[in-house]
Amino acid sequence: MKRSRQFKRVAVSPKPKKSIPIPTADQIRSSRRLEADANPPQLSLHKLPILPFSFFQIDSLDLAPRLLGKFLKRDEVILQITEVEAYRPNDSACHGRFGITARTAPVFGAGGHAYVYLCYGLHSMLNVVADKEGVGAAVLIRSCAPISGIEIIQQRRGQKTDKPVLLSGPGKVGQALGLSTEWSNHPLFTAGGLEILDGPEPEKILVGPRVGIDYALPEHVNALWRFAIAGTPWISAPKSTLRPP
Repeated sequence: MKRSRQFKRVAVSPKPKKSIPIPTADQIRSSRRLEADANPPQLSLHKLPILPFSFFQIDSLDLAPRLLGKFLKRDEVILQITEVEAYRPNDSACHGRFGITARTAPVFGAGGHAYVYLCYGLHSMLNVVADKEGVGAAVLIRSCAPISGIEIIQQRRGQKTDKPVLLSGPGKVGQALGLSTEWSNHPLFTAGGLEILDGPEPEKILVGPRVGIDYALPEHVNALWRFAIAGTPWISAPKSTLRPP
């Protein structure tokens, strides 16, 4: 089930990289500084295209690293994706292993739709469905960096901080975007509501095993299907298991 050949294809791209930086903690010390200093590219952010439907019609293991650096936008809140995990068909850690149920039906939809589920009955976890309809694969958004709407993010999170703890974890991302399971099946390739905008490809990435899947088969527990942008503090724990590819 290894996809090293496909991963290498997407991890190194000949396309020129866009110069929209990932903000550091110092750049977002306050909402005013975030709007004034961290967002010189704010105008260009609003001009960035929404990723098309075709972007998502690939294996989740290929889609996962391609989502790094892209932007999640809901109203005034814009987050840059900094960490993801791939979940594939025949993967003992994927929700698709249960087959099509009322809960998992969205993950079997066409790529480019949202799959939002409750973890421990509390945390809304945002996944981007991958591949063709019926496959049953998705990419979990583990962490993001705040780009716009810091006050809304802090209010939703109930945490007035500008440190990575604000968005370092999938439940925190879902809360910052104000998501619930009602967002499942939402098309992320259309304007309005929740959408994913194009963004810069990171210069370097890190890979490692996924988090919290000890129940899965050993080959899936150890699979290097977690991806993060190298050099950013906006990633979740554990960081020690992430390495250059």
